[in-house]
Amino acid sequence: MEIESAKCECCGLKEDCTQDYISEVKAKFEGKWLCGLCSEAVFDEQNRGNINRPFGTDEALKAHMSFCRKYKSNPATRVADGMRQMLRRRSGDTSSSPTASKKYSRTASAHY
Repeated sequence: MEIESAKCECCGLKEDCTQDYISEVKAKFEGKWLCGLCSEAVFDEQNRGNINRPFGTDEALKAHMSFCRKYKSNPATRVADGMRQMLRRRSGDTSSSPTASKKYSRTASAHY
C-alpha cells in the first residue's frame, strides 16, 4: 500500500493517504480531493438545503470552496474557522457577535 500526500482543494491542508482513499474521495466530490474536515463541511452544506430542494454535491462544494477562499490565512486557521461555523450551524446559533457567546458565560455574583 503506497502512501501519497494529497492537498485539499478547499483549504490547502495536506494529508498522507493511500491512492485508493484519494480515488474514493475524488469520486464523491466531482474529481476534487477534500480533507476530512472539508468533506464534512460539504455534507453539512448539503443538509442545509430546504426540504423541497436540497443542495446537490456541486452546489454544496461550490458554497464551501467559496467560504474557504474568503480567508487568506494558513490552512489550519481556515479549518478551525470552518469547524466553528459548522458547530454554530448545528447548534442553531448563527450569530457571530461577541454578545452571543455571553449567554454561555458565567456571571459573577457577590455573596457577602
